[in-house]
Amino acid sequence: MRLNQKVAIITGIGSGMGQAAAKLFAAEGALVVGCDIDRARCDATVKEILSSGGQAVALGTCDPSEPEQAQQLIDLAMDTHGFIDVLYNNAAAVHFAPIEAMSHAMWAATMKGELDIVFNACKAAWPHLKTRGGSIINCGSVSGKMAYEVLPALAHAAGKGGVIAMTRQLAMEGGSHGIRANSISPGLVRTGATAPLIDNPDWFMPMKRKLMLSGRVGEPIDIAYCALYLASDEAKWVTGADFAIDGGTTAW
Repeated sequence: MRLNQKVAIITGIGSGMGQAAAKLFAAEGALVVGCDIDRARCDATVKEILSSGGQAVALGTCDPSEPEQAQQLIDLAMDTHGFIDVLYNNAAAVHFAPIEAMSHAMWAATMKGELDIVFNACKAAWPHLKTRGGSIINCGSVSGKMAYEVLPALAHAAGKGGVIAMTRQLAMEGGSHGIRANSISPGLVRTGATAPLIDNPDWFMPMKRKLMLSGRVGEPIDIAYCALYLASDEAKWVTGADFAIDGGTTAW
């Protein structure tokens, strides 16, 4: 029960890393407050948590890249529990394309889906976190620190690099209030979106060469365990840090 009775907001709980974190946090005693743009998947995650004896509520069909919807998510946590301990900004939306094929609309949508989505939730939660401290966990990416030859991640790299930089500044501004802010930078993780690429040998082989651990890609639970640590009191002297959970990719 490493998160016993801690109120933990997690975005994007309908699938992948957000779903894994929501289930793990609940199993460790957290009072999960989640959201997703896909109501059916969001509700399914909540139902699974409740059936396993955990506690969770959610705001389905919620897109925190819109300020009003981010505020609604924070309001749900406050109305339900009266305080916030953890804000895990997991959700993101991104367009992949090389610069010649990247339209301004695609670029702008990625900035909104990777930077605005974090800013909006942090902005809405900040006054409540100031009252008792807490942990902000932002999802960065190895793409914010390095380039892949088979991943046209121009906008994604800019967005996630911005998230990592934003997190350091949040740590500075929040330190005097007991607010910790850290980022997690996953490497290649198998999700519904990435599985078809990973299963394509022509695409995967250049990516595999960057993996030190026998070429094994990450699983959502690998990222969730890092988030669990950062959300817990075990990390009470950890702030302003970025955690590379990437199978050694950025150390290569």
